[in-house]
Amino acid sequence: MSGPTVVTERATLVLAPNPSPMTLEGTNTWILAEPGSTQAVVVDPGPLDEGHLAAVLAAVEARGCRVSATLLTHGHPDHAEGAARFAALSGSGVRALDAALRLGEEGLADGDVLDYGGLEIRVVGTPGHTSDSLCFALPAEGAVLTGDTVLGRGTTVVAHPDGRLGDYLASLRRLRALAEDREARVILPGHGPVLEDALGAVEYYLAHRETRLAQVAAAVKAGHTTPAEVVAEVYADVDRALWPAAEWSVRAQLEYLREAQQGREELRDKPPA
Repeated sequence: MSGPTVVTERATLVLAPNPSPMTLEGTNTWILAEPGSTQAVVVDPGPLDEGHLAAVLAAVEARGCRVSATLLTHGHPDHAEGAARFAALSGSGVRALDAALRLGEEGLADGDVLDYGGLEIRVVGTPGHTSDSLCFALPAEGAVLTGDTVLGRGTTVVAHPDGRLGDYLASLRRLRALAEDREARVILPGHGPVLEDALGAVEYYLAHRETRLAQVAAAVKAGHTTPAEVVAEVYADVDRALWPAAEWSVRAQLEYLREAQQGREELRDKPPA
């Protein structure tokens, strides 16, 4: 297990020992604290791994802090499974968009502005990967924690049926607007390395989604009608271990294309005013 890594003045990374094709090197657990403050926030405690949770708590204490809150970017187990246990170890509550994941009365919602010991965290609703996905902007760092909405390497999945492609594209455009306004210059992802060019990363994600959507549409036109057939056609050059996850995204893309077609047909059939 690797030790904590100080990434920015306010953000320290503790890598969870759960590497896989989906999680890359493992889940990034983030410790956030204002310099000189005794309050810290932990984002995504990760899997239920006692060694990892103890390492996160030790890293908080090494900074002379206590955990004031545990925040979740979303509810997938590699990010949230250890949250309840970490809350018990640290004496903190758990705040999330999904009420089922919370411990304590306080949740999280788009537009919330949090303050812990002078550290400002802005909550940005970014559904798409999952319906409960959030990002956390740190204005003092010009950084944004993206969970699985944007990864440090490669691209993420739209976890259909909970995740929806239309929502995901809108979330990427929202992150692009933050990056264009220089409010988010750096991405602190849920997996993989830090991305120093937030705008470039989000632009790449949008372009990738546009390309994949065109490939899926072409596969359907060529007669590949089931999600498995589309995956085999479109993701032929991708590690087969990732095909089950790719099928989630394909299902989301097929749904998106069907809805777009229905919208065009309804507009065509609508009588003139």
